Amino acid sequence: MSDWFDEPNPAAVAGADEQGLRFSCTMCGNCCTGPAGYVLVSEAEIDALALRFGLDRVDFLARYTHMTSKGLSLTESRTKFGLDCIFLDRETIPGKAICGVYEDRPTQCKTWPFWPENLGTKEAWRRAARTCPGMNQGDPVAPQQIRILRDRTAP
Repeated sequence: MSDWFDEPNPAAVAGADEQGLRFSCTMCGNCCTGPAGYVLVSEAEIDALALRFGLDRVDFLARYTHMTSKGLSLTESRTKFGLDCIFLDRETIPGKAICGVYEDRPTQCKTWPFWPENLGTKEAWRRAARTCPGMNQGDPVAPQQIRILRDRTAP
């Protein structure tokens, strides 16, 4: 069964017969801020993050997570941009927003923007791209890789 992104990409460079979608992070932080949301974390991700900070699991959970209707999530902090992920760093590189735990970031973060809700239809992809300047930019991501990323976050 094929997906809509298996078709030639209309945003491809003129003359290219390109499949898949393009994405290149611009470090804008838009995917890590906004209205209340969630960044779900698995047991293994919690352990890796706790180790990163030299905390035991209980302390990490108390400091950096909270329970949501979807499951355990990283905490957010209120900023002038909205509710930022607790690990979003807007200070290190002026004008950029970077992940303070990039190497240990949760799967939900690693797979953006290739989430099922963004890949359901072309229009869903276009809608997400309105707030993510990195979508439709950079090198193409092959359909097979898109499916792998999508399926890692599927319910």
